[in-house]
Amino acid sequence: MMSGRDLYSVLGLSREADSDAIRKSFRKLAKELHPDRNPNNPEAEARFKEASHAFDVLGDPKKRKLYDEFGEDALRDGFDPDRHRRQRDWTQRQSRYPGRNTGGGGQINVEDLFSGFTDSFDIFGARSRKQKSRGIDLESELTIDFADAIRGGVFNLIVERKNVQVRIPPGAEEGSRLRVPEHGGPGPSAGSPPGDLVLTIHVSPHSHFRREENDLHLTLPITVGEAYQGGKIRVPTVDGAVTLKVPAGTSSGTVMRVRGKGVALKDKEPGDLYVHFMIAVPKESAEVTKHIEAIAAKDTSDPREGIEL
Repeated sequence: MMSGRDLYSVLGLSREADSDAIRKSFRKLAKELHPDRNPNNPEAEARFKEASHAFDVLGDPKKRKLYDEFGEDALRDGFDPDRHRRQRDWTQRQSRYPGRNTGGGGQINVEDLFSGFTDSFDIFGARSRKQKSRGIDLESELTIDFADAIRGGVFNLIVERKNVQVRIPPGAEEGSRLRVPEHGGPGPSAGSPPGDLVLTIHVSPHSHFRREENDLHLTLPITVGEAYQGGKIRVPTVDGAVTLKVPAGTSSGTVMRVRGKGVALKDKEPGDLYVHFMIAVPKESAEVTKHIEAIAAKDTSDPREGIEL
């Protein structure tokens, strides 16, 4: 699920729109919002993804039918429409006949009396259902920062208008799924346990760090002086900053490994941190230009010599 907005409103359509109208509206929005036409506009990119998601659902007759009936819940992985219909019907009957299980008035359906049990039932009493069924599992999503995903932590989110506190273990990846017991839908009968909350984790990208399995990669700028002369620099890691010695004559693209400073999963050796050095060109000024021109005049070497296809 990518958006909490009504998918018809995303495409600027009413629920009565036919397939042609849906296709035309999406094509128009896709042309306006495509990232290639808006390279420096993150809002346009987000709206493009939102429109693509809306078309993916509404442009498919089966998905559209389920969306019209259940809303965004129908788009979650593992969604069971029959189960949700039974749960919905049961809830509606409960609201119409609140006293039916306590001896109060109202019409009683024999099927309803046993809808909260999972074992087989013998109408003559040879065997009764003993184990009460659970409520339905609910699915939700949580987006966390890159650093929080690496370190783990406790997070709060709202599910079905209830505050739920969730502990995310260290090392969560994009798309990780976490089951939170008994924080799903209510049980279908008195005393039956609720379902679980199945949480999909999304991780926001970092501007300097990236992850490959349990290793971290850091693109780290260094000055021209640090690259030429070498020196000690501060390098951020998961556990705090460490000091790293830059060798004299370091070029952009040089990689150094810091052992044990990658992702640490439970009962596993932590990954490593790979630091990729990138020489930062100094800001233009008369003084800098003067020195660069002097260096260029004396340095006659060709750094591209021998590079051929």
